[in-house]
Amino acid sequence: MSDSLGDGKGNPTEAQIRLYEKWAEGGVALSVVGEVQGTALFPEKPGNLVLDDDSNQKMLRSFTSRAVIDGAHLWAQLGHAGALSYLPISQPKGLSALDIEDLKCAGLSADDIHELPHMYSKMALKTKNMGFSGVLIHAGHGFLLSQFLSLLFNHRTDRYGGSIEGRSRIVLEVIRAVRSALSSSFPIGIRMNSSDLLDGGLTELDALEVVHLLDQTSIDLIDISGGTYFPGAKASSEGSSEGPYFLEFAKRAREITKVPLMQSGRFKKREQAVDALNNGIVDMVGVWRAMVLNPRLAETCLSEKGSDSVFPRFKKTVPGGMTAWYTMRIVAIGEDRENEFDLDLSSTLNQYEERDAQRCVRWLKKFNG
Repeated sequence: MSDSLGDGKGNPTEAQIRLYEKWAEGGVALSVVGEVQGTALFPEKPGNLVLDDDSNQKMLRSFTSRAVIDGAHLWAQLGHAGALSYLPISQPKGLSALDIEDLKCAGLSADDIHELPHMYSKMALKTKNMGFSGVLIHAGHGFLLSQFLSLLFNHRTDRYGGSIEGRSRIVLEVIRAVRSALSSSFPIGIRMNSSDLLDGGLTELDALEVVHLLDQTSIDLIDISGGTYFPGAKASSEGSSEGPYFLEFAKRAREITKVPLMQSGRFKKREQAVDALNNGIVDMVGVWRAMVLNPRLAETCLSEKGSDSVFPRFKKTVPGGMTAWYTMRIVAIGEDRENEFDLDLSSTLNQYEERDAQRCVRWLKKFNG
């Protein structure tokens, strides 16, 4: 998940380290840190980690040493926000130039695209050297690699456009480059959309073809997600059943790949996760909000009695308030004060936006100053 807990200069904070340490102490099998950037040019948020030559290696090694405990894994989610780069601290570049309501960006050149596999491989090697136990390549949610896969945004007429094979080409090149930089035993996963949930975007049929292509690579895990963060895009919950997201897609994907599958999204009850695993639909389940509500959720679920996280209900909702509420609760967990966290959505959103504004100042001073 994007925890936004970096210091605004691309480095980990004590609160971020403590958060993942607590999840590991609570029995989690794998935590994925997102977003982790290979360059400060195209961040998703000013709280992202940046693995470059100026990274605070001491803090990064402290991070991994304290979070990779009791058998827990800590993977870095390797990202490039592309057209969705955070505007206050970047000049977004997408697959193609866009000029639509609330979304404007320049387009990548051929040289920019050819540089991507090297950027990802360099970033992956740094994560390994800093003690992360695996990497997850982010090719979902409308960020750059996801854009390549979507006809809505990929209008290229060269070898990186057209058919789904062409649109998948850069993803496969990135995987090969990352694998060549790492040992054959170092875990490499990928997060991909089952659908963009946008008219004209990535369809489930095309997404299944991507799964087929991934089955022929050295990838170790396919994490199934969906939806985008583009302006006006509907949430994953719209038009969905009450249970976990994307399970029907996972069933179809299971038939065409032997690569282990992970499905993330709306696992609110232990029985839902158990059913998905016992039925052989997926090999792992990913949770976010339930883990934020109970940092020891894994341990709780494995106990004899078990119990489910109790999700809060709010009398009044505000746009962006729910994401802000969970993100600020993450901060409280990292600061060991989650038992004191009791904010309404409006107050939380104000704190969230103010924190981002402060980190934008730090980001610009370091990377643009």
